[in-house]
Amino acid sequence: MKNFEYAAPRTEQDALALLSPRRDEVALLAGGTDLIPLMKKMILTPRRVVNLKNISTMRGVQRLSDFIVLGAVTPLDELADSPHLEPFPAVRQVIANLGSMQMQCQMTLGGELCRRPQCWYFRNGYGLLAQNGRLVEQGDNRYHAILGNEGPAKFVSASRLAPPLIALGAQVRVLGPEPDQQRWLPLEQLYRIPRSEEQRELTLLPNQMITHVRLPVESARWANASYEIKHGAGPQAPLATASVAVRMDSAGMVQQVRVVMGHVAPVPWPSPEAEQALRGQVITPEVAEQAGAAAVAAATPLSENQYKVQLAKTAVKRALLLAAGLETGGL
Repeated sequence: MKNFEYAAPRTEQDALALLSPRRDEVALLAGGTDLIPLMKKMILTPRRVVNLKNISTMRGVQRLSDFIVLGAVTPLDELADSPHLEPFPAVRQVIANLGSMQMQCQMTLGGELCRRPQCWYFRNGYGLLAQNGRLVEQGDNRYHAILGNEGPAKFVSASRLAPPLIALGAQVRVLGPEPDQQRWLPLEQLYRIPRSEEQRELTLLPNQMITHVRLPVESARWANASYEIKHGAGPQAPLATASVAVRMDSAGMVQQVRVVMGHVAPVPWPSPEAEQALRGQVITPEVAEQAGAAAVAAATPLSENQYKVQLAKTAVKRALLLAAGLETGGL
């Protein structure tokens, strides 16, 4: 690991002042579950590491009149235990599925949302796009993208919490680059599909940081659920996931719905096709099956990940059944 300067600010403004406009000069530390391994492998070599854990305003869960506000350095186990998150099983299910108590206690909300891709080409020093996508196309691509992979980016978005939060209409507070600059933006706008090595998978500037996430109180009235398909019960990344949020009328007919898939594209992947198939319908196993098929109709699998199409379809179907209170048929 390269030597680095260490800072532990106690306010958001002090932390912002420690950032740099130059990419990769400064790294933000929260739980460290992603940053430390990347630094050990010299994938990231920051000149300065800024620890955010001492900033009290960025921790905790608070209910306001219109929003539930989540601090970015709040550990995931504290989120799961908060009574304010009780109406959001889609979020709690993902945290429970991490499969590691240590990860739940150490990993923070902001760190999880900003988790770098798990692509083994990136993690072994070949760059985010792995020679403009050629290494992935020609090599082992079992765990890579089946959607949104037309360009050089073939990795899958690593965040497991982004899909449920996006489905629930979450917004993220971005601070910087100037001390008086702050804005709330829809969480999905935090992510992008990079087209060159100069771009990252996040839209944040080097001297910006996220401090909070907020959920509309109104979304607590929507039925919601997440379903992850994993190779085993441990902490490894899932193969495909889906999160849904559904507003139904008294007869159970779908009025509004959001379907967001994870680990199938370089960004959390909303599916307007699945949503269109659900509107005006009562969720049944047959309707959920149709929605799952619609969600993957445009998939373009690579040479070794065709199997992910079926897994993504199944994840959407079972997330919908789970949100509707029906048997999923899964383990």
